[in-house]
Amino acid sequence: MTRTDGRTTVTGPAYAVVVPTLARGTLADCLAALAAATGPRPDEIVLVDDRPEPEPDALEHPLSTLGDLRARTTVLTSGGRGPAAARNTGLRAVTAPWVAFLDDDVQVGPHWCDQLTQDLAEASPDTGAVQGVIAVPLPGERRPTDWERGTAGLARARWITADMAYRTDALEQVAGFDERFTRAFREDADLALRVLDAGWRIRRGRRTTRHPVRPADRWVSLRAQRGNADDALMLRLHGPDWWQKAVAPRGRIRSHLAVTAAAVAACALAAAGRPRAAAVAGLGWAAGTAEFAWARIAPGPRTREEVTTIVVTSVLIPPAATWHRLTGLWRHRDAPAWREVAA
Repeated sequence: MTRTDGRTTVTGPAYAVVVPTLARGTLADCLAALAAATGPRPDEIVLVDDRPEPEPDALEHPLSTLGDLRARTTVLTSGGRGPAAARNTGLRAVTAPWVAFLDDDVQVGPHWCDQLTQDLAEASPDTGAVQGVIAVPLPGERRPTDWERGTAGLARARWITADMAYRTDALEQVAGFDERFTRAFREDADLALRVLDAGWRIRRGRRTTRHPVRPADRWVSLRAQRGNADDALMLRLHGPDWWQKAVAPRGRIRSHLAVTAAAVAACALAAAGRPRAAAVAGLGWAAGTAEFAWARIAPGPRTREEVTTIVVTSVLIPPAATWHRLTGLWRHRDAPAWREVAA
């Protein structure tokens, strides 16, 4: 396809870029990297502000980093309903045959536009999406922390929308992202499974994007347990083998359930006046908690702060994960399977 890009004529599929954002400090670097990338420019850029009460002034500096791409940029709001809803808001605004989704905390490579255009030009007619290659820089002078290792897992993840280009027709066929996923978790895997079920292919491209590790407080791993409710929705939508379909790690939910059950049993038995049985259950809880903590401590830097954080959160994570999984199963108990909806 031949089209005009400013004062030059370029060959390649037209594409739009959609970036959902909470106006974090990383957004300026994200947009600056996009503006600096060589190659055919996006026909449209849609920045979707997903803050519940947007303050337009917060976007002035990030938008200024776009340079001449500012004229091609539209800013929309999505009301704080999560990244899935924000991406759907952006999708409805674009007209290009391809849309590349970027997270607001990534930085595309210096030749990203060239590489993306090549990825899209090489896509077969039955290719519905082309995934970018994600690189997570880690400290070289020490072992990575638990949080850093978790972020590094994005480099191996399938279909993440940190950098994912979808054919617009494929997205329209499956009705876009499922807005019941209100967090940045599993909404990308759910979409990919539905696109694959609809008969499209998804392949990995050549373009590269950096995903730096964001600063986080010591409770970030505890907050992440909310994702267990999203896993419950994935179970309802795609069946008990959705882990295999999505090539996703199963996680430790089974051991979290067992450790939590042991803690509850210890308390109940103690209250019932059965100290020996309570002690056995308590030992089970302690052993499970210690194993979980060591599994997180062993590969890390083992600093005092890191060990303290892991010990405390390892006590709290199993009951938090259990709570979110059970509430998710209840909340989504009537959700029909994806194939039933698509039929």
